[in-house]
Amino acid sequence: MTDTRQVVVVTGGTRGVGAGIARGFLAAGARVVVCARRAPDRPVEAAGATAEFRPLDLRDAQAAQVFFREVAAEHGRVDALVNNAGGTPFGLLADTAPARQAKVVELNLLAPLYASLAAYDVMRTQEAGGSITMIGSVSGTRPSPGSGAYGAAKAGLENLARTMAVEWAPSVRVNTVVLGLARTESAHLHYGDEEGVARVARTVPLGRLADPSDVADACVFLASDRARYISGAALHLHGGGERPAFLDAASVNR
Repeated sequence: MTDTRQVVVVTGGTRGVGAGIARGFLAAGARVVVCARRAPDRPVEAAGATAEFRPLDLRDAQAAQVFFREVAAEHGRVDALVNNAGGTPFGLLADTAPARQAKVVELNLLAPLYASLAAYDVMRTQEAGGSITMIGSVSGTRPSPGSGAYGAAKAGLENLARTMAVEWAPSVRVNTVVLGLARTESAHLHYGDEEGVARVARTVPLGRLADPSDVADACVFLASDRARYISGAALHLHGGGERPAFLDAASVNR
């Protein structure tokens, strides 16, 4: 009997937001393949199912091509790709070596490009096509002090997704989830202790940081048939954005 479950690849799906996305697709009944350079400390599981892990250095374009061909050969197809892998350490531009900045751009812009090209080579041959979702960031839509190269890469990623949506239509849809502040197991590295996390959460209109499950819900929707006419879109998942600093600095009560 043919397995009709959706086949989904989540890059960087072994921890944090990526693991949350993988769990969301598992709960929705998909067959999920997660990739990263290193295996997860524990399997990524949900709803009695386990994501398959395959090692991959996404900065290697040729390795990405081989990876997607092998996934398609084993599972019969690739229906969706979520380009989640990325990140950056804090560092002011003038204090960070150019080579380090280049690595940040490579991971957050070139790696998703390589993965998307490899996935497209598979998806375009499929009758049902496919869906690609980029995990962007509000850092790409506003000044990003301390993560300038990351913000620039995320801005480029959103533009890249819009171009792919035009060039690869109608067989492959491409969208971006523009993510705001999120709470993961490494949130303390960015926001400090629980009180620090709480203070940061109070800056979000909805009063909390995004949970990985929130991101998962958006990705599952964009990869589903319910989003069949959505392509080239940017879904802002930031809890209402950031309160403008001038409102708190102004003397007028608001």
